Amino acid sequence: MPDLLIELFSEEIPARMQTRAGEDLKKRITDGLVEAGLTYAGAAALTTPRRLTLAIEGLLAESPTIREERKGPKVGAPDKAIEGFLRGAGLTRDQLEERDTPKGAVYFATIEKAGRPAAEIVAEVLEATIRNFPWPKSMRWGSGPLRWVRPLHSILCILTDEAGAQVVPLEVDGITSGDTTAGHRFMAPNRFSVTSFDDYAAKLKRAFVVLNPTDRAEHIWNDAQNMAFAAGLEVVEDKGLLAEVAGLVEWPVVLMGQIDDEFLDLPPEVLQTSMKEHQKFFSVRNPKTGRIERFITVANRETADNGASILAGNQKVLSARLADAKFFWENDLRVVKEHGFEPWVDRLNNVTFHAKLGSQGERVIRIGHLAGELAAATGADKTLATLAGQGCKADLCSEMVYEFPELQGLMGRYYAAAAELPEEIGQACEEHYSPLGPSDDVPTAPVSVAVALADKLDTLTGFWAIDEKPTGSKDPFALRRAALGVIRLVLTNELSMPLLSTFTMQVSDSSEFEEKSADLLSFFHDRLKVFLRDEGIRHDIIDACIAMEGNDDLNLLVKRARALNAVIATEDGENLVQGFKRANNILTQAEEKDGVEYSYGADVKFAETDNEKALFAALDGAQGEINTALKSEDFPSAMSAMAALRGPVDAFFEDVQVNTDNDILRRNRLNLLSQIRKVCSSVADLSKIEG
Repeated sequence: MPDLLIELFSEEIPARMQTRAGEDLKKRITDGLVEAGLTYAGAAALTTPRRLTLAIEGLLAESPTIREERKGPKVGAPDKAIEGFLRGAGLTRDQLEERDTPKGAVYFATIEKAGRPAAEIVAEVLEATIRNFPWPKSMRWGSGPLRWVRPLHSILCILTDEAGAQVVPLEVDGITSGDTTAGHRFMAPNRFSVTSFDDYAAKLKRAFVVLNPTDRAEHIWNDAQNMAFAAGLEVVEDKGLLAEVAGLVEWPVVLMGQIDDEFLDLPPEVLQTSMKEHQKFFSVRNPKTGRIERFITVANRETADNGASILAGNQKVLSARLADAKFFWENDLRVVKEHGFEPWVDRLNNVTFHAKLGSQGERVIRIGHLAGELAAATGADKTLATLAGQGCKADLCSEMVYEFPELQGLMGRYYAAAAELPEEIGQACEEHYSPLGPSDDVPTAPVSVAVALADKLDTLTGFWAIDEKPTGSKDPFALRRAALGVIRLVLTNELSMPLLSTFTMQVSDSSEFEEKSADLLSFFHDRLKVFLRDEGIRHDIIDACIAMEGNDDLNLLVKRARALNAVIATEDGENLVQGFKRANNILTQAEEKDGVEYSYGADVKFAETDNEKALFAALDGAQGEINTALKSEDFPSAMSAMAALRGPVDAFFEDVQVNTDNDILRRNRLNLLSQIRKVCSSVADLSKIEG
């Protein structure tokens, strides 16, 4: 079984596209080979800035011969029908076989498709892959129609077995396949031939190319850590930047440079952001002070001066960048020290939030008002919450955030401290955007929680009011993320906060918004189902709790759902649900048939058996326990009391015929079933439980 090696060698591929391109190359080639009948033992894709490489082991030498049997027309059918069948099968009449079937004699054809050599199939699949490769962006060059992310220079494609290596012949827009590649652009640009993947990887390393992106990333990180440690410093971890830098170099050379003293007092986040976004530098901080004092850069080549000239050039460019950042920082500090947030808050009136929802200035007034109203629920000081809400977006008008939008919120904390505002306001400025995603931390400081909730709820009610809701996969205003943020804030901080009344705080006409409020609450319930699915709580269990009163209190709703989920997982809980459904079905059918509602209370004096009497007692006891537990929001105890009814309910159905001929007994027992439904339904709507 031969091994296949493919390399597509080009100008530099953007780092962000390399991983996906490697995956696409692997999938398209292997899918095409398997579809053509060539199976394989294993495949791996590797990428560098200049090459996409695919190595496939244990490929079949040729596709298997396939025999297919086709049933044709009946013997004696019109000639045209038989001729059409022969054309489709590619056979002559003398190659047909007559067979007797229950419907008479019928022609059968046996079609044999001979296997093809692997090289022939590989050539077809690779050419189709190159011509139809799914680059996010591609370009044409020269006079040919071929499109590639950057100009494609060469195609290496060889099959290797015990006899040696064989070039798979193909040609794509004048680029002919071969068995050669080139090394590092500057350090070893000459081309060389290879005979196998191992030979290819070894020769590339000698030609200053590290083929595996994981190896490049590990080399960069290890060298960076060692350099920082030797200087008594530490590298700020950034996995995204590490992956990107590993995609920018074929031969990583790690260098550590100095940051000029005049910039060391800038906030560390400013230094880190500026160096990462503009220069792709890693930040190196002093663990004792938290200051960013040096940077790590990764060159793509070794130099005679051991990188001194590269560092000098990088430091010169970095100083220019940081001079701008220092200018913005000092200007912003001057504003807030003299005037506080007021000038920036005023300028928010000139920043449009949405054409139908007004400016950011109008919005922060709404956020401040709602944050003040929510202060009681979060345990915050109302005045502080209101002021924090009104100032939470002020830093959007700072020069620093205008240059680095990703620092919004964080700079608000620095500027609030400079303006000598209460610490809670600065903390809320930084934290009110959170949580942004499922792994983001959730604020717990009372003022921050109030402002974070107000920010997200104002967004949601505003867009619902103007009928701008998510549709399908489209959610341009990130409303699903906002709703999930509210859910996590409420649950993490165990807030008692009915949503329906909160919605109406943000609209001028609450009566007009009533229907939309119900729809927005339903949206929250849908997001909650997605959130709780990760806990293993089924949607029907949540539906059983949503059907209960107070379903706009998310904290109570989730407590109820978690307790119900736990009790349903027990044998008693599962069997009680079945008993409840049986009781509910019998009762519903009887009420429909009789045209009356059996809810007037059963009388124990009509009970005939001990099990029937025991159910009366069990229901009375359970109702008292459940009511007590629900008042204290002790849902586990309420669910346990409900589950304890399993035995008496089962014994009742085994012992008693509900629809007896005695009308008095029948009515009494139907009213008893109504009592079962009433007691269970005070905990959750078990009719929603599936299965």
